[in-house]
This record gives sequence, C-alpha cells and structure tokens, in this order.
Amino acid sequence: MTVSRLPASLRALPRHVRPIPFWMTAVVSLAAILVLTPLASLALDALKGDPDLWPHLAANVLPASLKDTALLLAGVAALAGSIGVVSAWLVTAHRFPGRDALRWLLPLPLAMPTYITAYIYVEIFDAAGPVQMGLRGLVGWTSRGDYWFPEIRSLPGCILVMSVVLYPYVYIAARAMFLTQSASMIEVARTLSAGPFRLFRVIALPLARPALAVGLALALLEALNDIGASEYLGVRTLTVSVFTTWLNRGSLPGAAQIAWLMLTVVILLVALERYGRRDRRYAVPTRRPRVAQPIRLPGPAGWVAAAACALPVLMGFVLPLGFLVREVLRRDWVGLLLDSSFLGHLATTLTVSTVATAVTLSLGIVTVAASRLSRSPLMNVAKAVTGLGYAIPGTVLALGLLTPLAFVDNGLGNFWRAATGERLGLLIMGSTAGIVIAYLIRFLPIAVGSLSAGLDRVSPGLEDAGRILGASPRELIWKVQLPLIRPALAGAALLIFVDCIKELSATLLLRPLNVETLATLIYGNAARGYFEDGSLAALVIVLIGILPVIQLVRSAETPRRTASPSGS
Repeated sequence: MTVSRLPASLRALPRHVRPIPFWMTAVVSLAAILVLTPLASLALDALKGDPDLWPHLAANVLPASLKDTALLLAGVAALAGSIGVVSAWLVTAHRFPGRDALRWLLPLPLAMPTYITAYIYVEIFDAAGPVQMGLRGLVGWTSRGDYWFPEIRSLPGCILVMSVVLYPYVYIAARAMFLTQSASMIEVARTLSAGPFRLFRVIALPLARPALAVGLALALLEALNDIGASEYLGVRTLTVSVFTTWLNRGSLPGAAQIAWLMLTVVILLVALERYGRRDRRYAVPTRRPRVAQPIRLPGPAGWVAAAACALPVLMGFVLPLGFLVREVLRRDWVGLLLDSSFLGHLATTLTVSTVATAVTLSLGIVTVAASRLSRSPLMNVAKAVTGLGYAIPGTVLALGLLTPLAFVDNGLGNFWRAATGERLGLLIMGSTAGIVIAYLIRFLPIAVGSLSAGLDRVSPGLEDAGRILGASPRELIWKVQLPLIRPALAGAALLIFVDCIKELSATLLLRPLNVETLATLIYGNAARGYFEDGSLAALVIVLIGILPVIQLVRSAETPRRTASPSGS
C-alpha cells in the first residue's frame, strides 16, 4: 500500500496527542532557554543602571548613535532595495547582452563580508589610495585642497559599501517572486499597451512586495549587526556604541541599556517586515504553471540594462576580489599560507566553525523533528523562540552571554575547588566554547528554517506509516526524515559553516586572550592600518563564502519539475 493511499483516518491522526520521548522535549526546551538567556541577562544588567555614565550616554552618545543608525538603515533600504528589485526584474523579464551570466553573478556579493569590503574601499578610494593618487598624477594636483573627492569614511560611504554587499538579499527574494508570477496578468497588461516601466510599477512591484519586505528586513538586520564596516568608516551606530561602551568604558550596565535600545530597533524592523507581508497571499497554478517569457531589449536599451546589472556586481564583488587577489600575489603568498601563525588562526577558525555547525545542526534536527512529530503548544512556542537568534545582533548576543557564562564558570570553579582543592580556571570564557554557544544561538534559525522547509515537502503519511509499523521517534528521525531531507541538511550546514567563519561582532567580544579567527585577524590588521597584511585571510573567507552562494543560485535557477497531469 503506497503512502498516498493510506486511509484518511490514519493521515489525519491528531499530532498534538502523540507523545514524544522526554529527551526530545528536554532538548527543545533547552534550546529555547538558551536563546532567552542572553536577553534575560541583558534585561537584568540594564535594570542595574549606571548612574554615573547614563547621563553622559543619554546626552552625548545616544542622539548621535540613533541618528546615524536611522540614516544608515534608511539609506541601505533605499539603495540596496532599488538595486535588488531593479536587477531582479531586468534579468527576469527581459533579454539583453550578458543576461544569462548576470543571473549567476548578481548574488555573488553575498560572499563578501561588509567589513572586508569597507577595508578594501578605504584602501582604494581614500586619499592615499590608487584612485586619488592617479587623479593627482594625471591632473597635476598637489594636495586635497586642489580638488574635491567623495569621502569614503562617511555615512554615505558606509551606505554605499553596505548596499553593494547586501542587495542580493533583496535580489534573491524578488527574483523568486518574479519567476512565479503568472504570465496571464503580464500579457493582459501588455495587450493594454502598458510599457515596460508601467508594467514593472503597476503589476510586478506590488506582487513582489512580500518578497521585498523579507529581503529588506534581512539586509537591514545585517546592516544593524555590522560593526567592522561602520566603525572603520566612522559611522557611530548603536552597535558601535555598545561595543565601545563595554570595552572602552568598562560599563556593562550602560552597554546593556544601549543593547536593549538596539533590540527595540530590531523589533521595529521585524514588525515592518510583517506589515509589508500583511494580507498578501498569491497563488499560481500547481499544474504546469505558465510563467511570463522574457522580452528582448533592442539596441541601446539592452546595453543600458546590462550595464545597470553589471555595475553592482563590479562594485560589490569583482572590484574587492580583484584587490584581494592583487595584494596576495604581490606578497609571498605561499610563505604566508604556510606560516605557522596563519595556519594556527585558520585551524582555530575551521575548528570553531565545524563544532558550531555540528552542534547547531544537531539541535536543529531535534527541534524540527519534535515539532513535526508532536505539534503541541509547547513545541510550537519553543520552535518560535529558537527562531529569534538570527534577529539578535552579534554584539548584543555576546554582551548578553557575558554574565551567564561567567556565572557558569564560577560555579564550575567553586565545585572543582571544593571537590579537589585545585583551581579550575575559566572553562568556558577561557576557551572558544563561548564563541560556539554564541554561534549556536545566532545561527540556529538557519538550521530550523532550512530543515523545516525541507521536511514540509515530505508527506506526513510517511511518518504515520512508520508509527503504525512500530517505529520509535528516534527511528523515524534516522530512517525516514534525515534521508529525505539530506539536500536541505547539506545546504543548512554550508550556510551555517560560512556564517560562522565570517562572524565578527560576537567573536570580538567572546574570544579568549591570544585567540584569533580569520575575521578578528583581519579586523586587527585593519585597526592598526595594515589591512593588506590580512589580505590572504580575507581572500580565504571570500573564497569559502562563494560556495553557499553558488549552491543557492543553483537551487534557485534550476527549473522546477511540474506535476504530471495524472498527479502520479
């Protein structure tokens, strides 16, 4: 008997009454508690207050930080949103020279972390960079007083850098929506003499608003999470204020209060994303859906479209990558690659990222399986809570973990001293375990989201059949669910691994003394004014980051098989 022909009574068994083992409930509950712990810790630290520092922060720090943060997010939303939507529409609805290659190239800036791009742009466009030096040599200018050039270390410069890196979030979401739009609406609009611009503005853009809201929310959350680019370019965002208040002033309560203000901004961004998707549900035919065919843009219009799509790729990926390759080739890159200190930093990065990925995936598998096998209110709430981690900026997350991790370390140390009479030291804060915990909380939503999406494509009848045959929940996970979601599992592992390698904000606050990852190594070199010394580490991060982007583009661009008329 095939699964599709199981009796309706078996397929409709109420899942909320199906018991799951206690260990699954305990693991999922632990994951939810782990996510909520830094938030609760921040709340307690913020309530303590800092009567000596808070008046100074309220008068001199917060107004400028709020202003810079608001302007930065507004600028990134406008520029990255425009680049992402326009380029997605052009490559989806039109044919022009280079269009097939640009479909694959446009998402590639996602492989370039914002802080690396910021360091590179300063090296290229600052007063001592090759662009201004070339202009001075060409025209004969002798100083900056002889000419004007846009300042890259500024708020507009930061908006530009972040936009050319983060626009793929909008591009990918918008293109996915454009690809599923029915051809009939577009063809009717064309019949009624709607031009390309009117067709985009009246038909395509309103239908893509839910995807635009999701893409913009992700881009803005990444912009808010950034610390390397904004600090280096002289933009004092709330993230930078949290970082400097804790490290430079040594005030955890003051930093916690600013962090809660950041969380308010995060809540507003999520609320705007939900508002942008409110009451927007569009469906396309499930059997052999017919999508609109791209129209060829003739003559100059085609070349203008090609240039418009090629420019963000050039600025967000080709130019930074070319700079890194040049800097690496100018040095003894073989000797740098085999240098013991670099290999040590690389090994630390790979080890921490691998462990964090394995732990995050394991916890994600249990969370998704438990919510799938028993959709009780507890499981639904726990699963929702685990999705909060990605919305918490890395700096805020690390700050919230400082007190709980120190408390656990002190408890373990007291117990060990009472049992053995010896001093244990800092077991968590003195190792990379704190970084792994931060990565776990921050990237658990990626695992849960990817695995849930993969499991949603699996018929519940398979699990019903397994249970009828006496399979335990553990056997259902290992023998039914995991084999069927292997592609989603591999994709989630790749995304989490690369995000761990690129993460800077949480790593800066939680790393032990004398421990460097590739990201913090680059940050340290740039802070000392020698970014080029970290060019090999930056190139390694970028090359590793290309892998999930290629996988993402491949899955999005591969034509989906439509169901046969018979439904078999």
